[in-house]
Amino acid sequence: MDWSDEGIFLSGKSLGEANLIAEMLTLEHGRHLGLVRGGRSRRVRPVLQSGNLVRVTWRARLADHLGGYNVELMEAHGARALDDPRALAAIGMLAEFVKLLPERDPHPELYATTLHVLRSFAEPDIWPALLVYWEFQLLQELGFGLDLTSCAATGETEDLVYVSPKSGRAVSREAGAPYAAKMLRLPRFLVDGDARIQPSEIVAGFELTGFFLERDVLAPHGLKVPDARNRLIDLLRRDLGAA
Repeated sequence: MDWSDEGIFLSGKSLGEANLIAEMLTLEHGRHLGLVRGGRSRRVRPVLQSGNLVRVTWRARLADHLGGYNVELMEAHGARALDDPRALAAIGMLAEFVKLLPERDPHPELYATTLHVLRSFAEPDIWPALLVYWEFQLLQELGFGLDLTSCAATGETEDLVYVSPKSGRAVSREAGAPYAAKMLRLPRFLVDGDARIQPSEIVAGFELTGFFLERDVLAPHGLKVPDARNRLIDLLRRDLGAA
């Protein structure tokens, strides 16, 4: 059996001297592994860089076999990120977090946001906020979505500035004021697509999504926050301090 799809190369594991087991996030077939023969060769290595968009054809005798990939480069996002430590950290973070998705389970909306992040690396003031939204989507895909539509206490939809760490629901400024020290900050750009993106709000966004990812997704499975994510946030905080 075989199929063709587009996919984002995430990571690879060497098999022998020449071959590579490639892990892709594909549009229609989800996170999917496959053997790339000659994947470590000089000809193929530039294609198989983390973050690159590729056209893949997968073939196997049976559906549950590892199968093999033929790959063709479509967009070279990995190479474009080489001079940006933040972008490199972001690609590493994406590659690690995608491993949380069930294998071969399609997630087209998350795939689209992943590609949007990669294509936005030329806009350094924008893409970190998109990455926060990506983590927000990942929580939803894994069954731990946050409810930011209305205040958990009053039902109001205006002036939502907090998120309850207990319920994962938004809280208005007035209702949350007595408990502000215990609340998580809600960045405006997560609830208002027209809001101006502030660097401090990007960091707050990562603190928000990171809290729930660590508590609800990683810790129950004995997993830790990817080093690449910690590195990215350190770089963002350093930039914020310089500003």
